[in-house]
Order: sequence, then structure tokens, then C-alpha cells
Amino acid sequence: MSKNNPSAQPLVDAEALRDQVKLKYRDVATNPEQDFHFHTGRMLAQRLGYGEAITSQLPDHAVESFAGVANPFSLRDLQSGEKVVDLGSGAGFDCFVAAALVGDEGQVVGVDMTPEMLGKAETLADGMNLSNVEFRNGLLEKLPVDDAWADVAISNGVINLCSDKQEAMAEIYRILKPGGYLQFADIANSKPVPQSAIENIDLWTA
Repeated sequence: MSKNNPSAQPLVDAEALRDQVKLKYRDVATNPEQDFHFHTGRMLAQRLGYGEAITSQLPDHAVESFAGVANPFSLRDLQSGEKVVDLGSGAGFDCFVAAALVGDEGQVVGVDMTPEMLGKAETLADGMNLSNVEFRNGLLEKLPVDDAWADVAISNGVINLCSDKQEAMAEIYRILKPGGYLQFADIANSKPVPQSAIENIDLWTA
């Protein structure tokens, strides 16, 4: 990323934004029954078109903290044996879905920066005896994944929370094998955003 290109620079303080995101999603992990400004849980998954054949096999604790915005699996069917990275894996819901789709021959790595989400995801994976899933602490802008490791990268409502999306996309490109797939669901705005709103961290997580 060129330091001489102002448009390539993060628009808000990255550390402050991450702290805000961690605070918000800590509550989603530890108190999923409370009201949020976004939908969560099994009813949301059903509304977004997740197949009940897979989600019905997941325990409630594995679904209750799901807070996605769409269904990245609707873009393409995962194949048996594929290696998948979930960018911003939260409490692991999309990882658990991916694990069922790629089977025992496949591998799924979830990357998240919120300790409470990671802890919950690891506990759930252990409880479900999922040997093909692991979770790693990390940022989308600096993924703890080897070069050209993944057949597929998925993400659900997380890339929009990165202050430096160019860096995040460069990292996604780095970890994907040649010909690999990026399947992500996110929030986009087609209209110009006032500078004052861009600089307001509260609005990034609203």
C-alpha cells in the first residue's frame, strides 16, 4: 500500500475501531439473549437461507451468537476436501457449517480478534468433536495463515469493519491458492458518505 496515496490510508484510527468492535461483539458472545441493533441466532440463519439440514444438527449454543448479514455459502457450494478460512469467524457458526460441507478430508480455520468469541468457538468445536476446525487469534489485515493455503476464503459482515480494506483484501489474495474463491457477504453503501460520518467510529459499528 503506497503511503503517498491518501485514498489508500485508513479513514479512522484502526486500534480505536478494533476496540469498539471487540466491546460490541464480546456482548454477542457472552450475552447473546440481549437485544442488539442487529439480528442474531437461529432465526436469522433461517431468514438468510442457511440449509436446515445442516443448521438443525448444530446445538443452540453454536447458533445463538451468529450475527451475519447474508449467506456466503449461497455463492458456491463448498467441495469435499477443500481448505477454508473464515475471516472474522466470531463464535464459529459459519466454520461449523463449512466443516460439515468440506467433510473430514477438508480443513476449516476461523480467524477472529475478540477473545470471548474465540473462546466460545473453541469450546463449541471441542464439544462437537470437530477435528477439522481450528480457531486462531488474528486480524484480517494480518492473517495468521500461510501463503496460498486456502481453497476458499469466506466472510460474513466483517470486512466492512476493517479500517484498511485494501490491506485486508491483499491478505485474502495472499492466503488463497491460485484459482481460489472468495465468498463473502457484507454491507455496502452506494451513496457518498460525509467525511464527518466516516470519521465517527460509533457509526462504523452502528
